[in-house]
Amino acid sequence: MKSTFLAWITRMPLIKRWALMHSFREENISEHSHMVAVIAHLICSVSNEYFGTSLNADKASSLAMFHEISETKLQDLNSKTKYQTPEFTRQFKILEHIAETECVNTLPEKLRRIYAPLIIQDNTDTEYRKIVKYADIISAYIKTLEEQRFNNDEFAHVRQTMHSKVAEICQKDPAVKMVVDTFISSCICSLDELTGIDRNNVNNRE
Repeated sequence: MKSTFLAWITRMPLIKRWALMHSFREENISEHSHMVAVIAHLICSVSNEYFGTSLNADKASSLAMFHEISETKLQDLNSKTKYQTPEFTRQFKILEHIAETECVNTLPEKLRRIYAPLIIQDNTDTEYRKIVKYADIISAYIKTLEEQRFNNDEFAHVRQTMHSKVAEICQKDPAVKMVVDTFISSCICSLDELTGIDRNNVNNRE
């Protein structure tokens, strides 16, 4: 059997995010998924080391890598359209489920049971799905900060919305708050600024 599974993955860079908005730097769903995977891993690791949980960071990261796979077929739909009405949202979720199932079914049969819980969102673990959602929000927030850093007012209202969402999830999860407080501000620094921060951190440890 020949599989098109990797072909689905290789097409992810073709799907643009924020397609209806002018962007200083375009972002695709492959880049976005990688960022969400890193942030999800961070959230779990912080939660385990500082708040006494026993989350599987690798599992969260793997779920995040595949969380947008349906967009290979459906493209990235902006949230205002996706959640415009409950009925439209319900129907679009059905389409996402169909696309996710199609993707899993491209795999050789013995591999499907491994990837189905990672790709088909209805089958994913609820706790980890929540972590991926938190990471997704943080990733989008970083994008708005980056765009506004270069004076792109197109993202001003989105930044306000994402700031509110980040504040909300920080209240829900102390690990998320620690990730935001520790890592986010430096994401809009120049290379020289990052070098200075890193040097200061090394000197403070010494």
